[in-house]
Amino acid sequence: MQETIKVAVDAMGGDNAPAEIVKGAIEAVTLRQDIKVYLVGQQDVVKEELAKNSYTGSQIEVVHADEVIETAEPPVMAIRKKKQSSIVIGMNMVKQQEADAFVSAGSSGAILVGGQVIVGRIKGVERPPLAPLIPTEKGVSLLIDCGANVDARASHLVQFAKMGSIYMENVMGVKNPKVAIVNIGAEEEKGNALVKETFPLLKNCPDINFVGSIEAREIPHGEADVIVCEAFVGNVILKLYEGVGSTLVSKVKQGMMTTLRSKIGALLVKPALKKTLKSFDASEYGGAPLLGLNGLVVKTHGNSKAKEVCTSIIQCVTFKEQEINEKIRKNIGTSPMEEE
Repeated sequence: MQETIKVAVDAMGGDNAPAEIVKGAIEAVTLRQDIKVYLVGQQDVVKEELAKNSYTGSQIEVVHADEVIETAEPPVMAIRKKKQSSIVIGMNMVKQQEADAFVSAGSSGAILVGGQVIVGRIKGVERPPLAPLIPTEKGVSLLIDCGANVDARASHLVQFAKMGSIYMENVMGVKNPKVAIVNIGAEEEKGNALVKETFPLLKNCPDINFVGSIEAREIPHGEADVIVCEAFVGNVILKLYEGVGSTLVSKVKQGMMTTLRSKIGALLVKPALKKTLKSFDASEYGGAPLLGLNGLVVKTHGNSKAKEVCTSIIQCVTFKEQEINEKIRKNIGTSPMEEE
């Protein structure tokens, strides 16, 4: 009998909550019969949205949460004070094993704090990183860390590399994934103090397939499967990636509408162009898992629409089926490079 994966979803988090969150949950359970979704939020509001979509199935259940943590609130204070918020209740469901995963488009800070304080880190994991998939010429790469640890140490980056390798091999099916560290040049002696300290540790780490440094311009070409950096650099890369991508799409569309000839050409290339642009759509790849916790927590974009919410819920199934946390626990727990 197929195991049902239980996913708690923050129905109140994000710019488009609760409408798009509810739609995404309905799409997910429509696509997969092995998913049970708990929509955590203000019961009346969430049920009203379900009614708008005429959903009456049994794969979605509403869990009441009185409070909502707003994006501008101080994360630590919000987690401590708002015990009845959708984020805190959802994470407690994971902690108490009432849910296998928690998905939210809400406050990044509250999700990061809650993940560590409520769900808790796997023993031996020093810092849990956020790890989104980013589209490349060859498919996708994992950017780790993109926002959780802006002042990381070399030992943290080594663990990021290990956890990223486990994720790419088991969730994305990439055999012996290539790991690279973000740098300002290919030479080993280049980089800031953190990169210079981390490089030899990665080079001598037997658990990963380290291929050296990667410059930012090589990332879109897919030269590495796991891209290691601290969160400040990772977040800049991610935001620039998204900004340039949306600008290029906008300019291409604008250019195709300038003349009659270009409009005719647009009609001819539309099917191929649509397929290409789809591969560079971030919503196709779901959210960013916060790796190294005792349960799965996934952060989606604050402006997520139903499609990304749906994809984020479905990616939780693979994560659970492939026992990613168990593999991380085994690898990090027996690591000879674990910080003393």
